[in-house]
Amino acid sequence: MNLLASMTPTGQFLLFGLLKAVCVVAVVLAIVAYAVYVERKLCAAVQDRLGPNRLGPFGLLQPLADVVKAFFKEDLTPGHVRKAYFWLAPAIVMLPGLLALAVIPFGSTLGYEKMVIADLNVGVLYTFGIVSMGVYGVVLAGYAANSKYPFIGGVRSGAQMLSYEVAMGLSVVPLFLIVGDLNLSHVINYQAGHVWLVAQAPLSFLIFLVAAFAETNRLPFDLPEAEQELAGGYNVEYSSIKFLLFFLGEYASMVAAAAMMVTLFFGGWTLPFGGLDQPAGSLWAGLVHVGVFLAKMLAVVLLFIWVRWMWPRFRHDQLMALGWKRLVPLALANIVATAAVLWLRS
Repeated sequence: MNLLASMTPTGQFLLFGLLKAVCVVAVVLAIVAYAVYVERKLCAAVQDRLGPNRLGPFGLLQPLADVVKAFFKEDLTPGHVRKAYFWLAPAIVMLPGLLALAVIPFGSTLGYEKMVIADLNVGVLYTFGIVSMGVYGVVLAGYAANSKYPFIGGVRSGAQMLSYEVAMGLSVVPLFLIVGDLNLSHVINYQAGHVWLVAQAPLSFLIFLVAAFAETNRLPFDLPEAEQELAGGYNVEYSSIKFLLFFLGEYASMVAAAAMMVTLFFGGWTLPFGGLDQPAGSLWAGLVHVGVFLAKMLAVVLLFIWVRWMWPRFRHDQLMALGWKRLVPLALANIVATAAVLWLRS
């Protein structure tokens, strides 16, 4: 406490910002590790298998073994690749999923500290700007591999992610017409005093959900990888820690998409009972709010995992037609309809 008292306000801001960032990254990496475990268990249940069950009770130590294995595998850089781009691509893929979490309010307050790393007035614009960077890493990986299958995967990813970013961006416009603010904390506060936005703008939620599957390359939109036709796609030439970064990047992006959905549509850290829609008045209440947010986010992550093993993959022409001929017109119509309803109510 004496150390904090001796620090300038700027120093305290930087210290608490760093602590929140470290905690968020640690929690997200733990969620990513066990999301893989849950996916393997769910896949096994669907296919009538056991799944991981050797390391620890119920196989709970399997993620640790996977990480150790990835670190000790030989890290090969094939001679035919474009080496600078080949090394750069995995880092670019990993970063956007983590950076996007900087503006997500994962709780109300703990003491005097807001449970958000950067409470930006244009938080949603920051998020879409950061998420759009993920496509560069995938395209760069496909180009750097200097091989036809990774290159096709990279081209597919570029077309897919750019197309569905349009639908995703348009889908949230009605929310901000309703709320009147781009700050994600204010979006949650609005939902605390009203019904959740998933009930007020259900079409926006459905469009955002479909676009989120496409943006994270998850089935039924995993065309950039498509093992049956591209042998793994853009990451087929990678091994060891660089492959692990691609793997972690996909799941980190999935967690970030789930956190955005919870924030925009499901009230963030709030619940409409027990006083959980009000800012925390104590340390324990603040921790409960963080727990509520994490529980909602994990439920959405589970939805992502479940869909992977229930839906077949689209063809690429079907994927593009769905994005441009269905979702974009629907999103535009939704904006016009929302604006008309709000104008009539005013």
